[in-house]
Amino acid sequence: MSIKSVQFDQPLISSLGASGAATGAACSIGEAWARVPPDLSPAEQQQAKQRIHALLEQHNAVLVTHYYVDGPLQDLARETGGCVGDSLEMARFGAAHPASTLLVAGVRFMGETAKILSPDKRVLMPDGDATCSLDLGCPADAFSAFCDAHPDRTVVVYANTSAAVKARADWVVTSSIGEQIVAHLHARGEKILWAPDRHLGHYIQQQTGADMLLWNGACVVHDEFKASELAALKRELPQAAVLVHPEAPAAVAALADVVGSTTQLIAAIDRYPTDTFIVASDRGILYEMGARHPDKRFLPAPTAGQGAACKSCAMCPWMAMNSLAGIEQALRHGHGEITLDAALAQAARQPIERMLQFAAERGQRVRTSGSHEQDASLFTHHGVA
Repeated sequence: MSIKSVQFDQPLISSLGASGAATGAACSIGEAWARVPPDLSPAEQQQAKQRIHALLEQHNAVLVTHYYVDGPLQDLARETGGCVGDSLEMARFGAAHPASTLLVAGVRFMGETAKILSPDKRVLMPDGDATCSLDLGCPADAFSAFCDAHPDRTVVVYANTSAAVKARADWVVTSSIGEQIVAHLHARGEKILWAPDRHLGHYIQQQTGADMLLWNGACVVHDEFKASELAALKRELPQAAVLVHPEAPAAVAALADVVGSTTQLIAAIDRYPTDTFIVASDRGILYEMGARHPDKRFLPAPTAGQGAACKSCAMCPWMAMNSLAGIEQALRHGHGEITLDAALAQAARQPIERMLQFAAERGQRVRTSGSHEQDASLFTHHGVA
């Protein structure tokens, strides 16, 4: 197994003073690492799946995976009665499932969110070191100090954060409901302190007009998409529809036919008569899109210009740490177990429950249903609907 070095945006904490990150607090470049699992042959994959099937039954476990992990892991989740979804859907599915053990294939904040919503269940991960640049770039102590410096602001954090950061928040939001919640708070006259993704925060700020102070973080995958190269690709493929996740830079989102969360982008495909889509999100989503629409073509949006390099090439290096071998070892030996202090988990649960209550009171789901007829209203304008 090899090790890959990964660079990510790391705010200079000393610069997060009264002027705030909204004016562009300086960033340095942090460096982390990711393990690269060895490739398995088709025969080895099939043998591993058979062993995992048996282990899931033996341990009363269910597998939940994110759309960004490798296709064979997504297939395994479906084949064994598990779930493939976004981070919150994974946690909610796990909480509702009768299994006593949740095997979470994703990154660490997803395992923590599952544990927060299922405190009495055992939560395992194929690789407990799989992390996220948004999480790394928003350390809890520094973020808490930033919040303390702005006590007049309502703290809203994206789900892509640690349990400790969630515990410091008033609200936790997903990309599918963040805009509505911020608009609601803005209508009540509240000023917002937002973390950690600056692009998603800026997008919501544009859509709502809210007074938002933005933490200066970014997703190492979505931050790499290039507007100039996307525009060139659009000229080559004028029939293509462009789907963009709002963690991408504003110039990229401006070129989109649809800006939306992971599940909203998948659901949006039914809206367009074209057979070609350019997708500015993690390449892992293309597997689900292709499985649902084998007659259509899905192209990753460009992440670098001619002759240039990119940090991620539209593939999360930490999502790639999830493997069949890791799933088997987690089930067989209990590797990668997520544990949280009970008081911390309870504090982190409150802002999540506040979001879920907000959605329930308005008859909203925090993700799309997948039915174009049912969800068509989500796509009447560009937005994180």
